[in-house]
This record gives sequence, structure tokens and C-alpha cells, in this order.
Amino acid sequence: MKAVVYGGPRQVSVEDVPDARIERPTDVLVRITTTNICGSDLHMYEGRTSFEKGSVFGHENMGEVIEVGGAVDKVKVGEMVVLPFNVACGYCKNCDRGFTNYCLTMQPDPALAGAAYGFADMGPYQGGQAEYLRVPYGDFNCLRLGEDAAEKQTDYVMLADIFPTGYHATEMAGVKPGDQTVIFGAGPVGLMAAYSAILKGAGKVMVVDRHPDRLALAEKIGAIPVDDSAVDPVEFVLAETKGLGADNGCECVGYQAHDPQGNEHPNETLNKLVKAVRFTGRIGVVGVFAPKDPGGPDEFAKQGEVVFDYGLHWFKGQTMGTGQCPVKRYNRQLRDLVAAGKANPSFVVSHELPLEQAPDGYQHFDNRDNGWTKVVLHPGQSGTRTA
Repeated sequence: MKAVVYGGPRQVSVEDVPDARIERPTDVLVRITTTNICGSDLHMYEGRTSFEKGSVFGHENMGEVIEVGGAVDKVKVGEMVVLPFNVACGYCKNCDRGFTNYCLTMQPDPALAGAAYGFADMGPYQGGQAEYLRVPYGDFNCLRLGEDAAEKQTDYVMLADIFPTGYHATEMAGVKPGDQTVIFGAGPVGLMAAYSAILKGAGKVMVVDRHPDRLALAEKIGAIPVDDSAVDPVEFVLAETKGLGADNGCECVGYQAHDPQGNEHPNETLNKLVKAVRFTGRIGVVGVFAPKDPGGPDEFAKQGEVVFDYGLHWFKGQTMGTGQCPVKRYNRQLRDLVAAGKANPSFVVSHELPLEQAPDGYQHFDNRDNGWTKVVLHPGQSGTRTA
């Protein structure tokens, strides 16, 4: 089968690899119809992780079930499904508590928790930027879709990761109707966090970034764009909230945060959120912070350590939630919002490409080229569509 394969820093190619297949009776085999390039893929693409050469990318996947193992009861051949990026068993202590993001069964390293498709340090599972994908524990991990799945693929595929992840950020931040919320980062996840806050009825949503195309999308959905290359975002938020600060905030950038001058500072967004969120406010962090980063700008960053303004955070009595999203906690309800026409997360999609054009998609997305806000790949299709 054809798949997007990692060859080293900023090197990807579409190659023939062994076909995905049923390996256990609980497996489901999916023919991938839609798969996304994620900002998290760029960490691996840039060589900032331990992602091994020869590995297949892709953790945002959906497609058609073409084969099921003998122990699969619910999922049927021919159904369209979307797959959480979390590979989870459904029965370990963490899964039982709803933390499918930290499954204890699917991670072969006993010192770690959590597994994912095509992701560094998250198990041996090949990604879905390919023609086919093996889904372990298919009855548990497949989210079945309705008859509108084919026509709404670019909406439903967002349920694999970025829509639930953005929603998770707002959950950890405690966003409620009427709240004043600030989002740092207007990449796809930041835009989904802003969109989720608006869906929840937040009274004012401010989105901080400096890329005009991303800020334009934030404004399009009803958020207030804040260009931090033109204004101090902390001062802007304070001015918008009568000097009190936002009720809550979301960090959607991670350890590769940069200042407006282009210098990398892993603590850039975290410390500004502490300053921008009010006393007793809540902060949700879904931006990726790695335990080790060989490409970090200083010795602290190389060891995964961040110079964090904990004193002010403690003084203000703020609460912070962190970590990857447990997609299954949210994906059913978000699916039903999409099915009812109440949510259309595909507004972030800028380009739809055949699998063969994945290398170009990676290059443009990694460069943050204007207009390349979210890239969707379609294995088995030819041609290009630009939104």
C-alpha cells in the first residue's frame, strides 16, 4: 500500500509499505478516505522527536471499514468510521476512568502511558496517512458515522483529534456561557478551541497569533483577533476585561512558541497566559510540551524544562490542566453537533490533496505559508482542491 513515510528531518515521501492487515480478532481494517496533516506531525517532521525513520505518519484518520476480526461485534463492513488518535483498550484502569489518552495496555513501555497512530514514543502503531489502517479494539475505537459521512468528510475527520482537542482545552479551562476567554495560538487546534468556546456560549473570545490568514479565520467565526506583532496581548486582554483579566485561557501553541521577532521561547505563551488570566482563573494547556527536545533553544528546553512564572501563577490562585485529549470523552457529542448542522469544523481546511502530494503539503504547512491553515489528504484520489 502507499503511505507517507518519514525519512529524516524535513524528509517525507510516499512509498510502498507492507499492507495493513487484521492481526488480532478484535481488529478492524479501514480503507482510509480522509487523513489530515497535524501540527503535531510537524514536530516529528522537523526532527524534534524520536520518531524513527521508515515510520508512517498520520493520527487524524477516517474511512470505510473493509474487514473485521472474528471478535468484532458492533462495527460492520461498509460503515464509515472516524478514529480517535488515541489507541486505547477500553478496559485498563485509565480507560475505565475515561482517560483513553493514557491507556496502560496499548503502550508497550511500562514506564509510559498512552498510545497513538504514527506518533513518536506512543507505541508501534503505524499511521493512517496511507491507503489502509489497522485499528486495534475496533468496537471500542471506531466512531461510526451516519449516511452523511461521505459528503461531510472534512467535518467528521476533525473528530479524530483537533476538534475534541480544542474542546478539551476549553473543558480544562472551565469555559462557561458568558465567559471572557483568551486563546493563545490560532493554528488548527487554537481555532478549534475558539470555536468550542463560542459553541459553549462564551461572551468574548480573544485569539492571539500573528499570522493574518489564521487571525482572519478567528474573526470569521466570531472571535476577536489579536495580532501580537502589533499589540501587547496581555495589555489587550486587560483592556478588554476592565483590567481584571480573562476568566480563563487556552494554550494551543506548545514548546515551539516564538516571540514576534521569531525567537523561540518555550515559556512564551504559558507566562503570558498567567498574566492575562484573572485571579482564580483557569488555564487549559493542549499545546505539546516534550519531555526532551534536542532542538531546544537552551539547556532547560533540551531537557523538557520550562522557565515558568510559577510564583505569579500561585499568587493568582489559578488552576491549570494539561495533557493530550481523551478523544472518546467528546467525539460522540461533537459528531452529533456536526450531523445536526450545529458545528462545521471544516472551516479550518485550506487544502485537500491526494496522498501523492503529501510532501508538498508538509513543506507548505511547516513553512506556515500564507493560506495553508489545514491540509487534508485523500488516499486513492487525484487532483487538488483549495478552499
